[in-house]
Amino acid sequence: MKAPADRTKRPDDDVLRLPKSGKGISQHADLKTCIRAIRNAAKAMPSGPGVYHMIDQSGDVIYVGKARNLKSRVTSYTHPNRLTARLMRMVAETRSMTVVTTHTEAEALLLEANLINKHRTRFNVLLRDDKSFPYILLRQDTDWPQLYKHRGAQRRPGRYYGPFASAGAVERTLNSLQRVFLLRSCKDSVFNNRTRPCLLYQIKRCSAPCVGRIDQDGYAKLVADAQDFLEGKSSTIQKNLSEEMHQAADALDFEKAAGLRDRLRALAHIQSHQTVHSGDIEDVDVIALARKGGVTCIQVFFYRNGQNWGHRAFFPRHQKDDPDTVILSAFLAQFYENKEPPRSVFLSHDLPDAELLEEALTAKASRKVRVLAPQRGAKKGLLESASKNAQDALDRRLAETGTQAKLLRTLAEIFELDEVPQRIEVYDNSHIMGTNAVGAMIVAGPEGFMKNAYRKFNIKSEDLTPGDDFGMMREVMTRRFGRMLKEDPDNKKGQWPDLLLIDGGKGQLSSVLAIMEDLGLDEEIPLVAISKGPDRNAGREEFHRPGQPSMMLEPGSGALYFLQRLRDEAHRFAIGSHKARRAKTMKTSSLDDVQGVGPTRKRALLSHFGTAKAVSRAGLKDLEAVDGISKKVAQIIYDHYHDA
Repeated sequence: MKAPADRTKRPDDDVLRLPKSGKGISQHADLKTCIRAIRNAAKAMPSGPGVYHMIDQSGDVIYVGKARNLKSRVTSYTHPNRLTARLMRMVAETRSMTVVTTHTEAEALLLEANLINKHRTRFNVLLRDDKSFPYILLRQDTDWPQLYKHRGAQRRPGRYYGPFASAGAVERTLNSLQRVFLLRSCKDSVFNNRTRPCLLYQIKRCSAPCVGRIDQDGYAKLVADAQDFLEGKSSTIQKNLSEEMHQAADALDFEKAAGLRDRLRALAHIQSHQTVHSGDIEDVDVIALARKGGVTCIQVFFYRNGQNWGHRAFFPRHQKDDPDTVILSAFLAQFYENKEPPRSVFLSHDLPDAELLEEALTAKASRKVRVLAPQRGAKKGLLESASKNAQDALDRRLAETGTQAKLLRTLAEIFELDEVPQRIEVYDNSHIMGTNAVGAMIVAGPEGFMKNAYRKFNIKSEDLTPGDDFGMMREVMTRRFGRMLKEDPDNKKGQWPDLLLIDGGKGQLSSVLAIMEDLGLDEEIPLVAISKGPDRNAGREEFHRPGQPSMMLEPGSGALYFLQRLRDEAHRFAIGSHKARRAKTMKTSSLDDVQGVGPTRKRALLSHFGTAKAVSRAGLKDLEAVDGISKKVAQIIYDHYHDA
């Protein structure tokens, strides 16, 4: 592999340099020298709170730590008899340090979590999850509010309810809310153009405000009821619906009474599945840790306003000798780094730094947050349930990992690999007649699909013939491995593949092999192409390797099924990426190229003329008649379409 690129990147903080040995501890005993240097560096450190970075000889941050007293904490690394094996390895790899001072230790805790997520450091406990949590948004910037799923920055006006553990939990809740409160879920473009009720009205899951089947006051009451329910006031809503139902029945309005009865049943169904039967448990996360075989599972249950909004299992990366309390404490700091904490956090373990976590989360939320480990009552029962779920999820993970490890060993035997692959990268392309072409990379390893490592490549080359799959794959490979050679030539980050799988036949294999030879990687990374085989039948796939005859695996074998799953996942991801790019392209128009026309003016023009084509044909006076379009802008638009 090529020699490491010259690294000029250095942190901007005040740097406390350690002598560079040029070699790691595995090559010679340099630990004493490093410890002596750390001791000298610690003398210049402040005694207040802050965060410190340990940096290796390549300039990469390998550890981020917080301290109430920086001088004291860094000095603790200079006593070899008190260091664990992990800390000794870390100290031996350290070549320089930076420090950032903070006002309090709580600030240091929050900053530490942020920097760990930023640098993805090797020696820290690491929460391996980059997905944001979904919320329900009750949109309130319209006369007819709507409920829908929201993920990402909360910039749109309205009320946000969450977080929910998964998109599935949101969808189930939204479906139930539609049955009870009959609020619209359609987009404005659909809502504004309806002339008759849609199917949701027919199946009693919408009140059809789009066509006037309910007035604004009646709809506002439904919105208020939905808000009350999401804020935990379901018993009041149940009482009101029951009274309305009896009044309708007494008035012999049996159709209305039947509708109210159905809404009551839907509400009862939600309550039976979501409500927590304890008066003092409203806004809390219940977090339990289970550990076995060197693997840790942390299960998080979300309870908001007395309702269970789902749960999710996490499997943080950590060192084998890290105590449970250290893992859980690090997890909490990183978990709440990008989300608002609830009023209470229940933990399965007593943490020695619980008070510090309380202080940090309270500062983040701007209100009191309690962190505690309940020992009795309903709260203890919730923790026991979470602990059981954590243990079950851990058992499933270990079983899946064991099966996965066996499959990876089988692949190593089949393809005659030197070692069992820990990272498999699979590539595929997707396009329609060469348009909106996208290359896709999915990654799998001992723990299954590594979705946070997936990548898509928008094909950029203008020299490619439309539909040239070989050319597309050449571009993807050149970009992927050219970048890796530049950024991480020595595989310090563990992101180089041990096996490449290409969706294609011999031609695709030759195309990729030529690129790998140009990059000097043809001897470094094993390469296999998978094609459909005779008659394109699943189960008769052929596997092609450089310089060897094609081969087929026994139909129905576990290895063949595993490889099919890898190929199909790459295909799914490629098609999804292509559809997303195509949808984005379809939303653009020729108006996007007109200078001075932004989203507001574009919307005004399209509302007035209907289409971009009609705008291009409009006269100057017609353009000036559009609200928000001045004479100057109208002239620019007219010239854009007519000067050519």
